[in-house]
Amino acid sequence: MRYRRRSSVKVMSIPQQVTKVHATGNDFVVYLDQTGQWEPTGEEIRLLCDRHFGIGGDGLIRLTKPAFVSDLSDSQRQEAHDGGAEWFMDYRNADGSLAEMCGNGTRAITLFAQHEGVADVNKPFRLGTRAGVKTLTPHGSMAPYGDNVFQVDMGKWIIGEDNAYEVTIPGTKGSARGTFVDMGNPHVVAVVEDAFSTLPTVEDLDLVVKPVVNPTIETDQNVEFVRIDDIDEQTGIGEATMRVNERGCGETLSCGTGLCATGVVLRSKTGIEHWDITVRGGTLRVDVSQQDVKLTGSATLVGAIELL
Repeated sequence: MRYRRRSSVKVMSIPQQVTKVHATGNDFVVYLDQTGQWEPTGEEIRLLCDRHFGIGGDGLIRLTKPAFVSDLSDSQRQEAHDGGAEWFMDYRNADGSLAEMCGNGTRAITLFAQHEGVADVNKPFRLGTRAGVKTLTPHGSMAPYGDNVFQVDMGKWIIGEDNAYEVTIPGTKGSARGTFVDMGNPHVVAVVEDAFSTLPTVEDLDLVVKPVVNPTIETDQNVEFVRIDDIDEQTGIGEATMRVNERGCGETLSCGTGLCATGVVLRSKTGIEHWDITVRGGTLRVDVSQQDVKLTGSATLVGAIELL
């Protein structure tokens, strides 16, 4: 596949070939940078991620060595080294901003790393991120989650006061109560279609519009809207449906850290630790314990793109 850049933009810090990957519909432009020469600019990211004038993506991921990521501190580089992470996920949102973490992005870039021969297809892969080192374990095909399934240990979580935030959507009547969760990046999770919500059903929400959270959180946050669909007391597995508005790119078909934050809130509300959560891009498993969260889902290589 070939893609011609707009003549008004001279791209100098992106390699000539990039790859399109998605993980349950959360899509990314990715590339391998083994020597540290291809650190992208905000303008380049916005162009490539533009769905009309570029390739299109929720974000851009550069797979590189921790030493080549300019915003990392010495302690972050040391943490990656101590955690056995030779490779780092340098993730940027579609608007060009830096992102601490992207759960779906970890699966997408690990599949790409396998394709490029820098990750073993049969062994766990240690990946550096701005939210610490993550371990991804390949599981191949796994129903009902799909092909090229990985489980990623997303690490520790922090939950705030239950229902402490009012969540509204400009132009939509009603509100819901949200709970803050820190997954290395900030989330507010609102359960809809319950006693605290007067918003429409989760399918009818207008998430093109950015939700408003009150009281205001110091940093911008991702906002998840979730409905509990079923709980099987015998198996200890719950089912839920979720949609998300991600900071830096708007509504996405899936959000890995958002799924984990949702699982944390649902565990707090119900005591159930294992959830199959359906988003617009597919179904994923979220397993929550007191210590950490594990996310299981698929990834797909779409194609190689030559920049002209």
